[in-house]
Amino acid sequence: MSLRSLLPLPPWAPYSAKDLPADLSAALAVCFLGVPQGLAYATIAGLPPVMGLYASAVPTIVGALFRSSSHVVAGPTNALSLLVGAAVAMGLGGDPVSVVMTLALMVGMLQVAAGLLRLGTVVDYISGPVVLGYITGAGVLIGAGQLYNVTATTGPRGSLLTTVTGWLPTVSEASSIAVAVSLGTVALMTTLRIVGKRLRRRIPSAIVVLVVALAVNLVFGLEQHGLQVIADLSPIPAGLPAPRLPSLAEVGSLLPVAVACTVLSLVESSALARSIASRTGQRLDASTEFVGQGLANVAAGFFGGYPVSGSLSRSVLNERSGARSRVAGMLTGTMMIGVLLAFGPALGHTPIASLAGLLLVVAWDLVDVPRITRTLRASRSDAVAFVVTVAGTWTLALDTAIYLGVGVSVIAFLRRARVMVVREIILDDRSRWQERHLGDEDDGGRLPGLRILQAEGPLFFGAAGELMTTLEEVLREPDVRVLVLRLKRAQGMDATVAGALAELALLAEQQGRRLMLVGLDERKQQVLRRSSAAKAFVPEHLIPVMGARFEALELAVERARAWAEANPDGVRTAE
Repeated sequence: MSLRSLLPLPPWAPYSAKDLPADLSAALAVCFLGVPQGLAYATIAGLPPVMGLYASAVPTIVGALFRSSSHVVAGPTNALSLLVGAAVAMGLGGDPVSVVMTLALMVGMLQVAAGLLRLGTVVDYISGPVVLGYITGAGVLIGAGQLYNVTATTGPRGSLLTTVTGWLPTVSEASSIAVAVSLGTVALMTTLRIVGKRLRRRIPSAIVVLVVALAVNLVFGLEQHGLQVIADLSPIPAGLPAPRLPSLAEVGSLLPVAVACTVLSLVESSALARSIASRTGQRLDASTEFVGQGLANVAAGFFGGYPVSGSLSRSVLNERSGARSRVAGMLTGTMMIGVLLAFGPALGHTPIASLAGLLLVVAWDLVDVPRITRTLRASRSDAVAFVVTVAGTWTLALDTAIYLGVGVSVIAFLRRARVMVVREIILDDRSRWQERHLGDEDDGGRLPGLRILQAEGPLFFGAAGELMTTLEEVLREPDVRVLVLRLKRAQGMDATVAGALAELALLAEQQGRRLMLVGLDERKQQVLRRSSAAKAFVPEHLIPVMGARFEALELAVERARAWAEANPDGVRTAE
C-alpha cells in the first residue's frame, strides 16, 4: 500500500477556470467565519489565540489538497479544542505551545497510518449517540469554561462542577465592562441571526460582532478602563511562524491524549464528509479522508497550530456558498495567511469578553435539543450510550470520556454484531420471487427501472456504512429509477441506520429516483418516526409487514411502477 494510491491526485485536475469565481466567493465567506472562530477556539484550548489562526491557514490548504471530499474544510473545532485544552491543563511537557504542536504531529501521523492501513471503516463502529453525547457534554463545558472570561475573574477550573462552584463566589468581583461586552456580543449575534433568517440571507455574524467589539474598544478606549484584550494574553504578530520540527520529548506522556484526539478528529471529519456527500452525490474514500486529515495535522504541527478536524460550520458554509472544488478550501487557507500578514497586530485589540460571548453562542449551538430528543426516543441502547457519554465528559478527563464512549460503542457492537447480508430479489421463469447473490452479473429476472434488495442482519450503527455503500452503488446504476429495500428479515433498527436511510432517500430524490422500504415491523416504524427519518420518504413508500408472503413486496412493485409512470423524466445526475 503506497501513500500515492490514497491521494486524490490527479482525478480532480485539471482545474476549470470557470469555477474560480464560485470558489473564490465561498472561500471569502469561510475566511470571514474562520477568523473569529480561530481566535475563539484557541481560547477554549487555553492557548495563545493566534494559534487558532495558524491552525486555519496552512493546515486548511493541505487538508483541502489531499482529502477526497471537495467541500470539507480542515481547521480547529470546538469539541477538539476542548480536548486539546485538557492536555494543556494537565501541564504535559511544560510549554503549552510546544505540547500542542507535538500533539498535532502525533495525531497527524496516527491518522496517516490509519489511512495507509485502510482503516476507514473503523469509524462506523463508533455510534452516532456517542458522538452526540460527547459534543453535547463539550458544549456545556465550553459555556461553563467562559464564565470567568465573561466576568473577568479568576478561579479554579476542571470538571463541570469544579468550574461552576469555583466561579460563583467570584461573581461579586465581576467587571461591569466585561459583562456588558459579553452580553452585548450575545445580543448582537442573536439579532443578526434573526435578521438573516427573516431576510433569507447569510449574514457573517461572527466576523461582524468581532469587528464591532474591536471598533467599540478602540473608539471608547475600553482597554484604558481595564478591559482585557487578546494582546494582554499573547500578542498577535504579523505573518506565519517559521516552520519548525516540534519537540518529540513529550511523545510518551501525550500518547493517550493523541489517540483520543485522533479518534475524535476522524469521527468528526468522516461524519461531516459523508453528510455533505449525501447532498452533493460525490463519491468518497474513507481511507483517503484519513490521510488528508492526517497531513493537515502534520502541517499544523510544523506551522504553529494545534490538532485540527473537519469544521462543521465552515464546511457547510463552504458547500452552501457554492464552492465547486477543493480549490475553495485552498483559497480559504491562503486568505487566512493574508489576514495574518495584514491585520495580525490589529486583531490583538479584540476584547477577551467578546470572544467569551461568541463562545457562549457556540456552546448553545452545540446542544442540539431536537436531535437529543430523537436519540433518547429512538431506542434504549441509543439513550444509554448518549447519557453515559455526556456524564463522562462532565465528570472524567476528556480523553477518558472519549475512551468511555468508544467502549460503549464496542459493547453495543459485541452484543448485537452479526453479518449484514444483502441479496437481490428477482422473478424466475415462472414469475416467482427468488433470491440470488448481489454480485451475480446476470440481469435476468429484473423488472425494468427497478431493483429489489433484501437486507438480513442487525440494522445498527456498525452495519450502517456497509449497507449504505451497497445501496449507493446500486443507485448509481443509470437504469435504476426505484430501489426497493426489503427489511423483513433484518433485526431492529437504531437512529444511526434510520438517519443514513433518510439521507439516502433524499439523495435519491435529488437525482430523480426513489428509495422504498418494505417489510417494516412496528419496531422499525417507531424508530423511523421518532428519529424523524420517516419525513424523508413518501408515506406510501414505507410499507409495513403484511400477512401473505411477498404481499408487501408486490404492493411495493405496484407503487414503484405507478410512480415511475407518473414521473417519466428520468434520472438527474449530480454535477
